[in-house]
Amino acid sequence: MISKQRDTSQLTVSVAAYVFIGFFALICLIPFWLVYIGSFTAEHQIVRGFQMLPTAFSLDSYRFLFAGNQVYQSSFVSVFITVVGTAGAVLLTSMFSYVAAHQKVKYRNFLSFYIYITLLFAPGLVGYYLLISNWLSLRDSLLALILPQLFSAFNAFLMTSYFRTLPFELSEAATVDGAHELYIFFRIIWPISMPVIATITLFYALSYWNDWFNALMFIDNPQNHPLQMMLRRIVSNANLDYLNTNVNIPVSASGVQLSTVCVTIGPIIFLYPFLQRYFIKGMTIGAVKG
Repeated sequence: MISKQRDTSQLTVSVAAYVFIGFFALICLIPFWLVYIGSFTAEHQIVRGFQMLPTAFSLDSYRFLFAGNQVYQSSFVSVFITVVGTAGAVLLTSMFSYVAAHQKVKYRNFLSFYIYITLLFAPGLVGYYLLISNWLSLRDSLLALILPQLFSAFNAFLMTSYFRTLPFELSEAATVDGAHELYIFFRIIWPISMPVIATITLFYALSYWNDWFNALMFIDNPQNHPLQMMLRRIVSNANLDYLNTNVNIPVSASGVQLSTVCVTIGPIIFLYPFLQRYFIKGMTIGAVKG
């Protein structure tokens, strides 16, 4: 009897939890749905307000958006800095974390503390601008969008925590067999570290793809603007001339803004399902010690 009551209570709690989570997910989904539907709505209907279902379907906003060259150039810049920056950042972070977690490295604690300091103290916006723009002379260069985010202390600590959970005997056995450190890292440690690597890859990819602040500070040439900067220019100025479109399509600034939002968030959303199976496991790495 007690077991039945316990099962009933657990079922009630589970149903209530699923209902609450489903309702919360629906609330979070509605704004995205309104943006998506609004991007396919005709101009005369958009000015009346948002609707859950389009009453006047139209592709004019997308035709206008893709008729110019800016969206293609900005897409290339976003893809380039995301791919190159993420690959370099994951490689640099993983190699540093492996050294910081290695038991035979004498100054591993000093390295960890040195990186930890960057979380507590920041150079400030003025020093950051002078470093990138004046001292490194990276203004109007794509390197100004890649180098500042090439290393994250938080991601380094996450990877270091994972590497410390790996048996040190793996590296020791490979060393006895004559393997050097690069071989051990890339052929032994790297393959068994895919959960944390996939998690860090997603973090860096999101950071690079969504970044617009560095472009705002360091990029003046519209040809080097990423998609997020293009979106900001359209939303903040409501100036469609920025898109370099020479077609006569009657569209509203709101419709083009909504279609641009869909274009900018689309690719990064499709990346998540491929990394989902690693993401949850990677996030819980180092959370439980036994």
